Amino acid sequence: MPFRAWLVVGLLCVVGCLNYLDRIMITTMRESIVQSIPMTDAQFGLLTSVFLWVYGILSPVAGFLADRFSRSRVIVTSLFIWSGVTLLTASATSFQGLLVSRALMGVSEACYLPAALALIADYHKGSTRSLAIGIHLAGVMIGQSLGFLGGWIAEDYHWNTAFAAFGGVGIVYSIVLFFFLRDAGNPTDTTSVEEPAGKPKFTEAIKDLFSKPTFIMLLIFWGCLGIVGWMILGWLPTYYKEHFNLSQTKAGLFATGYMYPLSMAGVIFGGFIADRWSKRNNKARILVPIIGLCIAAPAVFMASNTDVVYIALAGFITYAFTRVFTDTNLMPVLCMVADKRYIATGYGVLNMFACIVGGLGIYASGALRDAHVNMALLFRIASFSMIVCALILFMVKKNLENAQKK
Repeated sequence: MPFRAWLVVGLLCVVGCLNYLDRIMITTMRESIVQSIPMTDAQFGLLTSVFLWVYGILSPVAGFLADRFSRSRVIVTSLFIWSGVTLLTASATSFQGLLVSRALMGVSEACYLPAALALIADYHKGSTRSLAIGIHLAGVMIGQSLGFLGGWIAEDYHWNTAFAAFGGVGIVYSIVLFFFLRDAGNPTDTTSVEEPAGKPKFTEAIKDLFSKPTFIMLLIFWGCLGIVGWMILGWLPTYYKEHFNLSQTKAGLFATGYMYPLSMAGVIFGGFIADRWSKRNNKARILVPIIGLCIAAPAVFMASNTDVVYIALAGFITYAFTRVFTDTNLMPVLCMVADKRYIATGYGVLNMFACIVGGLGIYASGALRDAHVNMALLFRIASFSMIVCALILFMVKKNLENAQKK
């Protein structure tokens, strides 16, 4: 069982890497795509926007599929569809064709993450759950960091070569998964609050989730943190460039090159610490994210109140390391809050809400910039918001403790 449990994590790391590589890759080959298929900047931006909208809106339904049917088969099917859509993208010859392919990509990827995290949670029921999810998320981040491959392949060959290559890899790997990826069965999970009874229905799942105050608090928490994450991710390169007069290349390096490695280390470290602590404290997986946010918040505040670029860098990489303690522990916390029949659906709802409010957060911060609001002030607001998120998570902990006393 332990070997298979970690094998599942390894198998899913590759899928997560492929999924997120595709998201970033298209942005790195913009010039090659626009030369081949003329379009405006607004149209090019729409390619990513339509993906995010479809991905976010369908996440709850996609999560429900993983609760209602075989999680492993949902994952294999989503990868096979992802591969087909990636090949379809490679054959696109018009903006409309690209737009349709990105929308379909949103459908296929929406089905992956809730099912994958729920499957990992099924296999890792005790003191390895957070670390297992952290390792999987590190695989996702590797995919994000490899996005430069798209620009490199597009420059040396053709932009559709990258999509054709990775689409082919995906088809082969989906066949591998078909034979090796299996559900964990229906083991007893002492961290869930309900025992399963029958096959779930979507309306029942949504009603049950929103009947729990702790889930609503978790939804507000994740949405607020989504605004913070997208705001910092979207505007940090611009902040480095304008506030510290850095070149575009150096600003990009400071904003991404140092951040991704620290985030990868953070999801693994945060998972490891939460698992070790959970042996003595069953609320450790809530406490570790709270501690991480209480470190990240002053780090961002410090970074937004200095004219020394390396102090700002130290603050933002501290944020990158500790903020993701939340990512690696969100599914384990959800397993404490929700009926285990609905954990994939619940994660899909959280994902949808974070995507929607995160997109609105980016837009709102852009509007504030148009109104000549200092970007440092936006980061200070983000710092304050992380403290609010920590307080909400603390309320989740107290509610769970009170429920256990009854």
